[in-house]
Amino acid sequence: MERIASYAPVADANCRTLIVGTAPSVESLRAGFFYGHPRNAFWRILAEVFEAELPKTIEDKKALLLKNRVALWDVCGSCEREGSLDSNIRSVEPNDFRGFFERYPGIRRVLFNGGTAEALFFRLCKGALGGRPSVRLPSTSPAYTLPYAQKLERWRKELTDDDQTL
Repeated sequence: MERIASYAPVADANCRTLIVGTAPSVESLRAGFFYGHPRNAFWRILAEVFEAELPKTIEDKKALLLKNRVALWDVCGSCEREGSLDSNIRSVEPNDFRGFFERYPGIRRVLFNGGTAEALFFRLCKGALGGRPSVRLPSTSPAYTLPYAQKLERWRKELTDDDQTL
């Protein structure tokens, strides 16, 4: 099984919300950035929620996140995985979320991109949230077959909650 590594977090001092995924897919590794599979709805959802053009470059994707005070990182700093399915993740070395939250104390809440991201986080990063609220959202992966409109509705609700994004 191949060992893969995550990307550095996208974050700055203005971020108020952190989105946590699991680990880069094969397509994301090929593309060189988070959520690189063309059928993954992540960037489409963020563009619709924030009324922006669909970002095409890595720089555009980072700008979309930071403009909207959203940070992005994966639970797995590295792991072994055959293929792209989260169910195949093994031998996880988690990212340092305690250190992350120390560097970015303005993060007020965490959104998990799917159940596996949430489960891995709570298993491997116990206590790292430091009292911050968290919400599990439907995975943006094409493997999770909830209709797009329902995914968008759930993500929109959490990303536009004014009390949480201040």
